[in-house]
Amino acid sequence: MEWIADPGVGAWLRETLDDGLGSMHAVVPRGFPAYARIFHPATVRESPTAADSDVRVSWADTAAAFGTTMHAEAQWHRIVRTPVDADWRTRIAPDGREFTAPMEGALDSDLVTVLAGHLAAHTATPDDGVVALWEGFGGLVGFFGDGPSRVFLTFSEDPDHQAMLDRSTHDPFNNVFRKPTWQDGILSREISEGPRLQLPGRDYVLFSGGARVFGDPDWVLGVPWRDWVGEEHGFPPAAQSPNILWPQDRAWAMVSEIDYDSTIVAGSPDLIRAICTDERLEAKALREGADLTWDADEVNR
Repeated sequence: MEWIADPGVGAWLRETLDDGLGSMHAVVPRGFPAYARIFHPATVRESPTAADSDVRVSWADTAAAFGTTMHAEAQWHRIVRTPVDADWRTRIAPDGREFTAPMEGALDSDLVTVLAGHLAAHTATPDDGVVALWEGFGGLVGFFGDGPSRVFLTFSEDPDHQAMLDRSTHDPFNNVFRKPTWQDGILSREISEGPRLQLPGRDYVLFSGGARVFGDPDWVLGVPWRDWVGEEHGFPPAAQSPNILWPQDRAWAMVSEIDYDSTIVAGSPDLIRAICTDERLEAKALREGADLTWDADEVNR
C-alpha cells in the first residue's frame, strides 16, 4: 500500500457530488444503481453508575428501548428522543439503561473487515483501488506549529517523578515570539506536505489499496497510517478506517463521512443486498437522494 501523490485519480468523485448539503450526495457519489447505509454501532450499559463495560448495541434495539422507529434515514438524536438543547451523545432510556452515541467518521475495524469481504466480491479489481483519509484527524499529518496536534497525559505514583512531569508542562504563552517548528505526524513529512484530493469541504490523503486488504482481520497492523505514536504511549494498535474507498474499476464506492454516524456504500443491487442481509452488519437499503442531515428524520420528529 503506497501513498498516491497525484490526487487526479479522485477527480471523478468531484463530478458525481452535489454542490449543496440537501442530500447525502454532498459526500456520496451519484450515478450508482443502489445504496446501503451501514449504521455504526452504539454502546449501552445497564445504568449510568454500572461498573460493567459498555457493550455494543444496534440502532434497532436502541429504538425499541426508546419507543421510536428505526428506518433507513433515521437520525440518532431522534432515535433516543433528545430534547431541544439536551446532550444526544449520552441518553438514559425509560428502562434505566445508558446509551452512548455511535462513533462518527469511522467504522469499527472488525466491521470494516466484514464489509470489505462483500466489497471484494463485487469488483473485478479487489486488489487494486484507492483509499482516502481525511487529513484533519488528530496526529495524522505533520505541520508547522508551536506544539503537536494531540498530547498524551502521563501520571506517576512516584512524587518525585510526578513533580518532574509537572515542571515539564509547556506554557506556550511564555514565548509568544518563537518560530513555529515542524511537528511530526503519523505520516511522513513528504506525505504530510504533499498534494491532497480536494472535495467540497474536505481534503484527503490518498493511498493505493484494494478491498481485499481490509478483509484481513489484522489490516490495522499493515496500513501506512497505523498509529505507532499512540502505541508508543501504551495504546493498542489502531488505525483510522478509510473515509473513502473505491476499486480501480469503480464498481462501487464506500464513504465514511467524518460527520456521519454511518457508512454509505454505493454499488450494484447484488452488493447492496449482500450487505443488508449480513447479520453482522446493521444496514438498510437507501434511496438515491436520501437526506441524512441533522434534522431530516421526519418519522421520529
